[in-house]
Amino acid sequence: MMVISCHSKQKVATCERRMIHSAFFYFYMQKCRFIVFVFIISILIYSCKQDVVPRPRGYFRIDLPEKSFKPFENDCSYSFEIPDYAIVNNKRTKEEEECWLNIDFSRFKSTLHISYKEIANPNDLFQYTEDSRNLVYKHTLKASEIDEIIIRNPEDKVYGIVYEIGGNTASSMQFYLTDSTKHFVRGSLYFNTSPNIDSLSPVLYFIKQDVQHLINTLVWK
Repeated sequence: MMVISCHSKQKVATCERRMIHSAFFYFYMQKCRFIVFVFIISILIYSCKQDVVPRPRGYFRIDLPEKSFKPFENDCSYSFEIPDYAIVNNKRTKEEEECWLNIDFSRFKSTLHISYKEIANPNDLFQYTEDSRNLVYKHTLKASEIDEIIIRNPEDKVYGIVYEIGGNTASSMQFYLTDSTKHFVRGSLYFNTSPNIDSLSPVLYFIKQDVQHLINTLVWK
């Protein structure tokens, strides 16, 4: 606070005015400091109450190869085309039958399992289609959706259903194909990693195109 000295009566009035002005100035400055202090405290309290929004989790970029296909021939009653980066594994377990095979997409840690059944009578066709449907809907617990896509190719006598399974499920795509009289082929796509649709989405879309190409090029012998 400013101190003012008055040494004569003539200056008393002037001194009193100066003292009043000084006192007013002092209290004005104190009030300004208080307002600034309250303003800063308010900002700090408001900032603490704001919700912190975490950044979305990032994933490594995956370089996808160019699409190129080759015919796959075997001694079975069917053939189709597969991508160059896929490997056919004919090793079978004791439970697996002849003409069952695995198409490995090793680069993407995924496998398309192919099984084949011969249709001996109309009851077989009904049983095989029902078994395929039941195996798909076992994923209902974790699936967000299951879409059924009808396949009709009268020219090559290929009919069936493709099941696209959404969500964090072990299998994201399954299908069956038949000529409705002699042959029945079933396929199921699995990833050899923990299912995470967010991280697998680009690869899943890429491989689904390969599976769809296999379906489109399948012919009976």
